[in-house]
Amino acid sequence: MNFQKAWPWGASVLSGVLLALCFAPFGFGSLVWVAVTPLIAAVWFSEPPSHHQKLRLFFLGYVCGLGYFIGSLHWLLTVTVPGWLLLGAFLAIYPAIWTLFLGLVAKPKPRKNDELPVWFRSRSNLLAAALASSAWVALEWVRGTLFSGFGWNGLGVALVDNLPMIQFVDITGVGGVSFLVMMVNVVAVLTVVRLRMEILRKKMRAHYDFSLTVVLVAAAFSYGARALLTPPPESKELTFGAIQANVPITEKRDPAQEDEILALHARLSEFAFVQKPDLLIWPEAATPHPLFLNQKTWEAVSAVAERHDGDFLLGSVHYEERGDFNSAVLFTKSDRDPQIYHKMHLVPFGEYVPLRKSFPLFAWIVGDIVPEDFDFGPTASVLELSSKPFKIGPLICFEDTLAYLARQFVQGGAQVFVVVTNNAWFLRSAGSEQHRANAVFRTIENRIPMIRAANTGVTCAIDRYGRETHRLQEADGNTFFEGFLVGSVQIATTAHPTFYTRNGDIFTYLCFLIAVLATLTTLAKNMPRKPALSP
Repeated sequence: MNFQKAWPWGASVLSGVLLALCFAPFGFGSLVWVAVTPLIAAVWFSEPPSHHQKLRLFFLGYVCGLGYFIGSLHWLLTVTVPGWLLLGAFLAIYPAIWTLFLGLVAKPKPRKNDELPVWFRSRSNLLAAALASSAWVALEWVRGTLFSGFGWNGLGVALVDNLPMIQFVDITGVGGVSFLVMMVNVVAVLTVVRLRMEILRKKMRAHYDFSLTVVLVAAAFSYGARALLTPPPESKELTFGAIQANVPITEKRDPAQEDEILALHARLSEFAFVQKPDLLIWPEAATPHPLFLNQKTWEAVSAVAERHDGDFLLGSVHYEERGDFNSAVLFTKSDRDPQIYHKMHLVPFGEYVPLRKSFPLFAWIVGDIVPEDFDFGPTASVLELSSKPFKIGPLICFEDTLAYLARQFVQGGAQVFVVVTNNAWFLRSAGSEQHRANAVFRTIENRIPMIRAANTGVTCAIDRYGRETHRLQEADGNTFFEGFLVGSVQIATTAHPTFYTRNGDIFTYLCFLIAVLATLTTLAKNMPRKPALSP
């Protein structure tokens, strides 16, 4: 096989594999700084064929995307093989579009009568890096928005354990980290190419593109280090008891197990009561039957609420005239009626089937996993505790991975996120750890803590800097077991909304605008011009 034709495809595969390795269970997050360099080199420095160049660019990115998403989302195998493959095949379109942009829009163009190679100019290299990074951030945003969205495992999320490097998301959101990571990838490739050319020409030039990139990385790290070392604002403690019953999906749907499931949650709650927590939490859909429609379920839950001296939040399905909801219900000592939040962002193919009636293929793929659809909740309902004067933002399932939604709760006055989720669908896979990693950024963006109560997976508490302060796990690190977690979080007594809380994804929108304008400009330059009419 001709090496010149083969190596770009090998580079594309390599980038896809490196990107997948950045996320759990592998966890080599630092690879993200160089993971895309093989693909960039393949796009900019391999000899393109004389025809079908656009198709070639698209498929270079698509091959990378397949490795990226099919590799990092392999935990979907525990639920549906066709769904895993189809989702991976769909998400791979986004890196493919980015690669087209990289090759046709972001690539520096040589100047007329310029003796220097195009890669020698720091200004054009910086522009290329900025355009490529903006396009990647824009496409990550589209991926998390279009068709209900699936923004899981963006480039920035790979750095979840590098706390100093991610603190500036309280300004830019995760898009800022993705931008910086991609900029490093692009400039790394260009720096190697420039050095090689300069060595061959025996003439060195100042690398302002490399220097500025280093300064940006150092500035981000310094900002984060300062944030982590700055004394936190005046706070008060909220203690909690989070129940993890570890009920398998097969048992949760088995009528013969209903009494045992309720008894198990009540029994674990009794152990938590010893520590007298301010807030008791049961996970998503903890009750086998709808709480308000089944007498036995209502009596069991009411008994626990009466036994507990504090507040009690649990997940349960809720049916009423307005619709069928996946809900979080809060019992307090001061309110006769429970406070309820209905989940706003449903999981496609998990809680509803898009186009179920008009496109039956989707329903066939999902099968009996989603026999009926839930309805979307109307608003981000902030719930008020009575044990302590705090307001909570209840997030259900993977809503804690959605920055725009979590921000709505904080704008409504929430001082702490309380997440109820159920990762039992994904068995003992990496899905739970990836879920937690994507959720961590909500705490930093809004500078409020988070308590997560999972049926199984990762039950933990995270502070306002993204540090995990409590985790339910065994000595060997296993998190998939029956138990309870008692701990506390520190909640600021005075609200100090972050730039991100106040303004949202302005940085991401700016990247989107830059990418669109650059694309339109390139299209306009390449449009065939009509010949001038002769007099």
